[in-house]
Amino acid sequence: MATAFGRFIVANASASCTRNISSTRAKFSISQIPFASGNQSAARSTAGSCCRHSSTATNNDASSPPTTPQSPSVGSYVSGPTTHFGFESVSINDKEGRVKKVFENVADNYDVMNDFMSAGLHRYWKDELLRMTGVEPMAKAVRRRASLNYANAVPEDGIDGKEDESLLSILDVAGGTGDVAFRFVDAANCEERAKSSGKDEISVTVCDINPEMLRVGESRARSKYGSGLLDDTSALKFVEGNAQYLPFEDESFDLYTIAFGLRNVTDVDMALRDALRVLKPGGRFLCLEFSHVENVPLAKLYDTFSFHVIPKLGEVVANDRDSYQYLVESIRKFCTQDELASRIEAAGFEGVKYTNMTGGIVAVHEGWKPL
Repeated sequence: MATAFGRFIVANASASCTRNISSTRAKFSISQIPFASGNQSAARSTAGSCCRHSSTATNNDASSPPTTPQSPSVGSYVSGPTTHFGFESVSINDKEGRVKKVFENVADNYDVMNDFMSAGLHRYWKDELLRMTGVEPMAKAVRRRASLNYANAVPEDGIDGKEDESLLSILDVAGGTGDVAFRFVDAANCEERAKSSGKDEISVTVCDINPEMLRVGESRARSKYGSGLLDDTSALKFVEGNAQYLPFEDESFDLYTIAFGLRNVTDVDMALRDALRVLKPGGRFLCLEFSHVENVPLAKLYDTFSFHVIPKLGEVVANDRDSYQYLVESIRKFCTQDELASRIEAAGFEGVKYTNMTGGIVAVHEGWKPL
């Protein structure tokens, strides 16, 4: 969806759209796959001027000594009996229900409205998130290993004798409509794998607190892929759950992603700690979220578009101005890039950094669970 707004912000923020984010890698938790290795702490190294970090430090040589994180202290995300719901102050006990109502209202039009809200750029941002995860090359390595196991008649009993454990397990939180998960499914070639029998070696789990969003996502999945991925190979699953206390066992996933969902969680710190809990040692966390624009002309244009155009679009397209007014306000109330990086570190992640896209309209934060 090419719009004048989209063309303007790309032209004025091209320097912020960095691709230099992979000079260093931490060792992935699926250690049997010879894909990536390196020094986790070195991931804090400079990856170009557009990639800002939550502490000072270092150089971009992956062989340099580990850097000890020096995070500024941050207070609790939730303190006291109230929190914010957009610009409104509400009881912490009420926010979850009110956010749930917002997404019930927008579920059927959510992805269409994302096009309007971002001038179509959300597709590019999600594609970049996919690239940053490295799912495609990892999936190829997994498929090669599975083929060798089959050729050598290795028993299909999971990893280290653990039954039903995927070689690569991906969790996408707050991804009810499946927009990010489908990118993982396609990159991992799960649809082609579904033509063969047996459980897929790769699993993508979508977890969302809102059953209406999950309903839309599962319906889209069955329309796009048929029922094989969900019912036969279990490559794709939709699970209702709260990001603050996920319905999964400890150390269940290799990769955790959350796109445009973290700012809607009542207690971000609790969600980050639970992300760490469900990741395997060496697992990776990536968060794509609206953030704070640093370019002054772009910030003024973005504010005008956000507060004067998006709510009206919500009213016209979805007959729901209030929900989109909240979504705009929630972006302004959310953490700055540096604050969120500090919170991720405080939760226990290592190698924390972030990459601004489109002048800081969005940012991808990442970190690794210690081995």
